[in-house]
Amino acid sequence: MAFNTGLSGLRAASVDLDVTGNNIANASTVGFKGSKAQFGDLYASGFLSSGNNQVGNGVRVQDVKQSFGQGNISDTGNGLDMAINGDGFFVLSNGGETRYSRAGQFGIDKEGFVTNNQNMRVQGYTADGDGNLSGVRGDLQVETDNLAPKRTTNLRSDLNLDSRESILENRVRDLGEDLSVADLDGDIFQIEYSDGTTSQPITIGTDQPANEVAELLGSQKGVNASARTQFDLSEQFDMSQLVSDLSDPDFELTISLNGSDNVTFRGSDGITDLDSMAAAINDSELNTLQAQVLDTDGDGTGDDMSITDSRGFTIEMTYTTGGAGNQSFSDSSPESERGNLFVTTEREVTGVLTDPSGTGAFEAAFDAGETRITNEFNPLDQRTYNHATSTTIYDSLGNSHELTQFFVKEPSPGNGVGQSEWSIYMQIDGEVVAGTDETPYTARFNQDGKLQSINGDPNGEVLIDDWVPKDENGLPNGADGPPADGEEVLTPIPEPPTTSAFVVDLGNTTQYGSAFGVNDQNQNGYTTGRLAGLDVSDQGILFARYTNGQSQGLGQVALAAFNNTDGLSPVGDTTWVETFESGQPIIGAPDTGTLGSIAASSVEESNVDLSAELVNLIIAQRNYQANAKTIETSDAVTQTIINLR
Repeated sequence: MAFNTGLSGLRAASVDLDVTGNNIANASTVGFKGSKAQFGDLYASGFLSSGNNQVGNGVRVQDVKQSFGQGNISDTGNGLDMAINGDGFFVLSNGGETRYSRAGQFGIDKEGFVTNNQNMRVQGYTADGDGNLSGVRGDLQVETDNLAPKRTTNLRSDLNLDSRESILENRVRDLGEDLSVADLDGDIFQIEYSDGTTSQPITIGTDQPANEVAELLGSQKGVNASARTQFDLSEQFDMSQLVSDLSDPDFELTISLNGSDNVTFRGSDGITDLDSMAAAINDSELNTLQAQVLDTDGDGTGDDMSITDSRGFTIEMTYTTGGAGNQSFSDSSPESERGNLFVTTEREVTGVLTDPSGTGAFEAAFDAGETRITNEFNPLDQRTYNHATSTTIYDSLGNSHELTQFFVKEPSPGNGVGQSEWSIYMQIDGEVVAGTDETPYTARFNQDGKLQSINGDPNGEVLIDDWVPKDENGLPNGADGPPADGEEVLTPIPEPPTTSAFVVDLGNTTQYGSAFGVNDQNQNGYTTGRLAGLDVSDQGILFARYTNGQSQGLGQVALAAFNNTDGLSPVGDTTWVETFESGQPIIGAPDTGTLGSIAASSVEESNVDLSAELVNLIIAQRNYQANAKTIETSDAVTQTIINLR
């Protein structure tokens, strides 16, 4: 009996040594799970046996149970190495057999499949050509082909326009250079403004000097006015007679401005011809007068004179001679003598309202005036726009182009309260697009600096549907061009796109009192790219990195969990297969349900505690020696009995 008991102890201790030795041998095996021998005592019993003092028959090995506790995770630097942090197993295909493993040392075979060191293929959820996970499980494969280019169909710009910027463009309406003050005699009118207000009634008096009318108009908001009087002698007198009279020593010429400031020029002072008379006028105390001798017949001799007053005073002139008597030119040509007005209005002036008792002359001059733009937008002149930003976009062939957005602050609409406006211009490779060369887009902001609309669109979208992609020589490069005339373009641009049309989304643009800034700017196009590397996310999604800076999902690793992990059967190569006791696998994506997450470029080390195993080794050795001693003692007792005589 003692022999059998000792032998069972030797067998159990031997198994314990085997298990401990196996654990120690695999202390550095990636994904290995340590085991522990479990023992039970033996008793001989039968149907008719009885008694309470039975002696046991030894020990037997009940089970060798693996511990599936988490092992330490260590970094490897290999992009395809993966460690499971939590519950779950990698799913591997070994021909027609499915195995499960915690060892995540993976690579790529010659066909691009993700495999372990035994060429078992890793199972996961495959992705379509655009990187979208399909939910279909299969072999994970890395496509090494170049990534095809993708045209830009959407550009989202998140900007802030500085509300403190000044208005750069100046729009001026010219009312012409031949607006005679005489035409405005008796006119009564009011100036209308963009904020809905009007000026006080303005009355132009009869025979009122041009300088006074200019001063009256110039005092109005948004109106600039000046006057000038030009007196051409040939239009008032027979110049041959006047030239002849200049030879008379008794010749006297008197000029007055607005009925005063009389100055007399005499022949006795050396005035003998038109040149000497012009010189005397220019040197006189009437420093606003400018006299110029004219050669109207082209013979090289002066035969006429023009006298100009730069302030627009009414010019009156008389002269006398010794023989000819008095000659008066006062009021002989009121239109010429009273002068002309030079009037411009700013952009805030929107119209003229004539009083029922007025003549309507000023309103007619305003309506006939032409708008002149100074400091007009010019993409080559930074002084004509407030802000600009550029980004790269791509055509259907993957060629890059530069899109530049220009922002020009405009006067606030209405009375300027609670609203602001900016004009938006677009250029691609230096060519204006979206029709902004003729009419820019208008962005309107509310009192809080939030975008209200762009050209009435509350979404803040600008559709560019007139772009022809060109090469560096300015010729079409063969990529898709704009839609045909009359073709409707839907937004957002549906897939697959068939034209060069794309949308610029400015819906997040603000207008705050802070510096201009580009908070974010993203477009969805890219050029072609070659495979540069692989990355794995915490959710086990396998990404391919390309030389064009793009990343595309290739698939997602699948993990399997079991209701009874202890029921799995180890089959070598750090893999297990399911059994009836383990139950069927529950397969899902990492970091979902009870499944753990994935640690990329890492592996899970063996969960064997080497120190504890060395202690177990000593204990197993002691147990083995003790059981051997039991056999030795039993043998000695038996020998004693044999030696009895």
